Amino acid sequence: MPKLKTNRGAAKRFSRTASGAFKRSQGYRRHILTKKSTKRKRQLRAPILVHKADTPAVVKMLPYA
Repeated sequence: MPKLKTNRGAAKRFSRTASGAFKRSQGYRRHILTKKSTKRKRQLRAPILVHKADTPAVVKMLPYA
């Protein structure tokens, strides 16, 4: 059976935690930052886990992660 290709876009966006979940960074922090409060921007810095329903799709894109 041939080796599977990793989706390179997904590889840059997701990383697996020790427990097997996937970490991702949050959106809404790229532009138009002046109207967003400092608190909101600070909270968007923190990584968040991928939702359980979306995890199988990420696993497919990252077969060796």
